[in-house]
Amino acid sequence: MFESLPTSTAQHPIQQCAGVIGRALDEVTEVDPLYMSPAEKQSALLTVQRDLDRLAELQLRVLATADDVAKATGARDAGSWLATTAGLDRPEGQRRRRLALALRDTQPLLADALRGGTVTVDQAHVIRRAVEQLPDDLDPAVREQALKQLVADAADHSPRQLRRLGRKILEVVAPEVAEEHERKLVEREEALARRLSWLTIRDLGDGTSSIRGRLSSAAAGRLRTYLDAIASPRRDQDDARDADRAPYDVRLGRAFTHLLEQWDPARLPVHGGAATTVVVTIDLESLHQGLGVATTSSGEVISAGEARRLACSAGLLPLVLGGNSEVLDLGRTRRLFSPAQRKAMVVRDQHCRADGCDVPAAWCEAHHRHPWSAGGRTDLADGVLLCSWHHHRVHDPAYRHRLRPDGSLTFHRRT
Repeated sequence: MFESLPTSTAQHPIQQCAGVIGRALDEVTEVDPLYMSPAEKQSALLTVQRDLDRLAELQLRVLATADDVAKATGARDAGSWLATTAGLDRPEGQRRRRLALALRDTQPLLADALRGGTVTVDQAHVIRRAVEQLPDDLDPAVREQALKQLVADAADHSPRQLRRLGRKILEVVAPEVAEEHERKLVEREEALARRLSWLTIRDLGDGTSSIRGRLSSAAAGRLRTYLDAIASPRRDQDDARDADRAPYDVRLGRAFTHLLEQWDPARLPVHGGAATTVVVTIDLESLHQGLGVATTSSGEVISAGEARRLACSAGLLPLVLGGNSEVLDLGRTRRLFSPAQRKAMVVRDQHCRADGCDVPAAWCEAHHRHPWSAGGRTDLADGVLLCSWHHHRVHDPAYRHRLRPDGSLTFHRRT
C-alpha cells in the first residue's frame, strides 16, 4: 500500500461535502429499512443510486487532476494509486482514470450528464468507449452529435443496449461514413480476437477436467447455437412435462460432450488421429459384457460400458490384441501405415518414443524404423510413434539416433 499524504487543517469544499455525506451515513447505520413502505423503498433505491453516480462523478473529477498524488507517492499514475490504496483491482483503477480524463478533456457534455444524474457511471463508460472508437478523422461536429445522441439514448437504454447503439451510432448521425467505419471496426476486432483467443484444459484428477478460455464473439456465438440446439431440443407437450430439470449450465456441459462425440473423426487432421475413437485393449467378449476398461487415443481410461455407448457413434475400434478383427501387418503392400496400425501403435507406445519426450500419442506421427526406401516394411513391428519435432530430427543429417532395447530412441548431434 502507498502511504497517505498529510492533509491541511483547512478543508476544501469537496472534502467538506464528503464529510457531510459520511456523517449522514453514520446517522442511518442502525436504521432497519424493513418497515419502510414499498413506495419509500422505491424512492430510496432510486435516489441512492442516482446520488452514487453523482458521487462517482465527483471522484472522477478529482481523479483527473491527481497525477501529483501519484508523483508524490511513487505510483505509476493516479489510477494505480487509487486501486492500491482503495482495494480495487488495477484494471478497475485504470478504467476509472480513462473515464476521468475523457470527462475532463474530450467529453465535458458526458461529465455534465453524469453530474446531473441523467447518466449512470456504467453508461458513461460505454459512451466514452463508443465515442473514442469513432474514426480519428471524423468531423468534430459529427463526433459531438454522436455524443449528444448517446447521452440522450441513456435515458431509455441499459449499458448493454447502449453498447449496441454506440456501435451503430454513425448510421444515425453520419450514414455516409458508417459502412466504412463498421468494416474497419470489425476487422480490428477480428484481429484482436485472434490475438487474445486461448484455451486451457486441466485434469482435476476425479474423472473430470476444467476447460477455460477466451474466444471471438463470433466463435462463441456459433458454439452457443450448437449447444443450445442440443441442450434444448424441441419436444411435444407430453415430453415437455418430463424434460430434464437439470440447471442450464449442466445441460450445456452435457451438450458439449455430445457435440464432441458426434464429431466426424475423418475431418480431423491426420497427425491428430481420431480423437474420439476408443481403442479397446481387452477381448471383445469382455467388451460386450461390459467388463474391463478401454483406452482412448489420447490416453484416458474409460469403462467398457462407456466404450459400448461410444461405439454407436464415435468410431470405436474393438482392438483384440492377437485377434483377426483387423489386419495390422501389411508387409510391403503399402508405404503408409494404415489407420488400424496407427491405433495399435497408440496402444503400444502411448507417447512419442524419443527418450524423455512425453508428447501424447494422438499428436505423434508414425515413422518407419527401417526406411521404406531402403527395403523397410510397413509392419506394425517396424513402426514407431514420434512427435513432429523428433520425426524431423530422425531425418536430419545433423543428428544420429539409436534404438534402445526398450524401443525408445536416443538422439545425438553429430560433431
